[in-house]
Amino acid sequence: MQIIKGFLLSYVKYGDSDAILHCFTEETGFQSFFAKGLYTAKNKKKPYLFPLNYLFFSVPKKAAESRISRVSKLEAGTESHDFQNVAASSVLFFTADFLHQVLREEGKNELLFQEILKVRNEFVEQNFDAYLAFIFKYLMVSGVAPLKGNERFLNPESGIFEAEISHSFFNENVSEIWLKFLTAPEIYAVKLAKKDKTAFLHSLMIYCQFHITNFYVPNSLAVVREIFE
Repeated sequence: MQIIKGFLLSYVKYGDSDAILHCFTEETGFQSFFAKGLYTAKNKKKPYLFPLNYLFFSVPKKAAESRISRVSKLEAGTESHDFQNVAASSVLFFTADFLHQVLREEGKNELLFQEILKVRNEFVEQNFDAYLAFIFKYLMVSGVAPLKGNERFLNPESGIFEAEISHSFFNENVSEIWLKFLTAPEIYAVKLAKKDKTAFLHSLMIYCQFHITNFYVPNSLAVVREIFE
């Protein structure tokens, strides 16, 4: 048997009592698992099914190499935490929703795995704005973040700061926020005013649409906006 560590991104019920879990794992990147009997009355593991939960999957060694593996044992990871706060739940769901979309073809990526663990710890510390910094960090890890520049306006399509505005939403204020994150020694410590959080979130979604193939704004974003605005 082999133990695979991963973050739960989404899951679907399969039949009457089984489930398919879509995860991002430390060992192989994006991977799906078949969990038999997860919805039976006697199974006590159903509470594990919340977004970004850190889980340990016991699977046969050969199965670990396939795209979907049958789980023989499911355990909570050492970094597990019980998120009851509504704000925490909403940002966890949105972050997992975002990752499920952009990581479906992602292989092993230790840097990204550690970054997910880091933002999850930020949520534990009740830094619920950390999802903004995390999306920015994802762009950096993926190599599509903007280049630092001395000009006033960020061009979201080219990723370059220019002297003239190129996109109506990327005004001087929004461009300054991006520059703040580009130059911050610790992006999770960056603090934004309420109106700037909303503007930065909107600009992140626009930027992702330019730089991530087939990207669409997750439906769960509406819940995050309702909670924080």
